[in-house]
Amino acid sequence: MPSLVQRLMRPFSSGPIRFGPETSAQNFPEGSQKATVAAGCFWGVEHMYRKAFDGKGLLDARVGYIGGDSQNPSYRAVCSGRTGHAEALQVVYDPSQVTYRQLIEFFYKMHDPTTMNRQGPDSGSQYRSAILFHNDEQEKEAREITKKVGEQWWKQGKVVTEILPAGEWWDAETYHQLYLDKNPGGYECPSHFLRKFPPLE
Repeated sequence: MPSLVQRLMRPFSSGPIRFGPETSAQNFPEGSQKATVAAGCFWGVEHMYRKAFDGKGLLDARVGYIGGDSQNPSYRAVCSGRTGHAEALQVVYDPSQVTYRQLIEFFYKMHDPTTMNRQGPDSGSQYRSAILFHNDEQEKEAREITKKVGEQWWKQGKVVTEILPAGEWWDAETYHQLYLDKNPGGYECPSHFLRKFPPLE
């Protein structure tokens, strides 16, 4: 059983090196789509999405780095804040089973989008809140939902979530994938929990 200190500290590891973006080469059904979000420590974001949507349209979920200006970023480099990347989650989903709207509404329920470059004790631009859209339709929907969320769910603080085109994606090191499944007592950001909000109007 990990100690309280171990649960509150994010471990560093050199991990295996990745030599290119989007290293997970899988075949997904025709019509499947991608959604990419950043909401702080990516271990908890992945864990919560898998728990909510496995068997309900989630085909794949990968943690990685996006939005930076260097090639093949490492975890240590991203944690330094110098690469400009955000820790992020990229899911592949079946839109006939789960909608983009459902995925984005879940995003706004599972983290605090009102804290600039921070989630709980995790501080730095790599922990920023962001929706990285893959097409015009996703951008439109993300902006509409964000506006409603700011008016109806997060009235006490301004939503600072960035809405940007999805740039180059880099899979995080292997040991980060499914991290909380492999390390059930591992670090979890205290900001990552599901809020109970009424349906958006």
